[in-house]
Formats: sequence, C-alpha cells, structure tokens
Amino acid sequence: MHGPTVSAGEAPAPPETTVFSAALRPHRSLSRGGTMLLLTLLGLISLVSAIPFILMGAWPVGGYFGLDFAVLYLCFRLNNARARAIEEVWLSRIELFVRKVTWRGAVTERRFNPFWVRLKTEEDPDYGMTRLALVQRREEVELGAFLGPEERAEFARAFGAALAGVRR
Repeated sequence: MHGPTVSAGEAPAPPETTVFSAALRPHRSLSRGGTMLLLTLLGLISLVSAIPFILMGAWPVGGYFGLDFAVLYLCFRLNNARARAIEEVWLSRIELFVRKVTWRGAVTERRFNPFWVRLKTEEDPDYGMTRLALVQRREEVELGAFLGPEERAEFARAFGAALAGVRR
C-alpha cells in the first residue's frame, strides 16, 4: 500500500497512474512445512496410541484413531487450500478496480468510478470492524471478509485515505 508523493512544483500524476494498490490474502499461522511437521507428529501419536488397542483385540478403537487422523488431515488440506484466495485492489484517479480470486480459482472483477464509490463499514463495540464493503449505487462488493477486525480496520483507513486523496 502506498500513496502518491507530489511536491509543490510537480505536475499531478497522469490519470492512469496507480495511487493505491493492495493484495489481501488470508492469514495462515502455519507454513507448509509446519503443517507437515504437525500432521506427522499427530499421525505418529495416533499410531502409537492405536497399537495397544489393536494388540488387545479392540481393533475398532484403533480404526477410530486412524479415522480421527484422516479427518484432521482433510481439515488441514481444506484450510491450506482456502489460503490461495486473494483480493486485489487498484485505485487510480479515474478507476477503482477490484479483482477477487477464490480458493478454487474463480475470478470476479469489478470496476468502479472512484468519485461515486463509498466505503461502507459495520462495527461491533466488542469485536471491532466486522464488515467492509465498496458501494456504488446498488452494487456492493465486500472486501477482506477473511481478515481479522484489526487488519480490516487498518486496510479501511489506508484505502479510505487514498480514496479521499483521489477525490481532491
């Protein structure tokens, strides 16, 4: 995220120059290697825990240990797949462009006039900013739904300042 720097003697930037750009991605606390390490450790723990039950003849209990691990593995795979989602925002003096790519690869693009678009926010006193959207006439596009309240508020401040600067 960056803003324009224009000194008193400079001419304004041409209309197609990007004034603000941001790429929003879901946060994941574990890297790919960390995820693999955690799953390996949990798999070994499940295996070691299942062996005594299997040796005692209670093999269904051992199967449940394997089933628990399989469900956990699938949840981590889904979580990591959803981290591929991205929202890109570009603002110039003549256009606001929003591109969203879902975790499955579906792309949606929206173009707005920066003079007619407004930021719509919803806040909860206890939780913080719960929603951020761009609104132009009846069209509304939510931004950063996967961000935390603090990250969403920080983006809204930076983007709102850039949008106000373009309108001046």
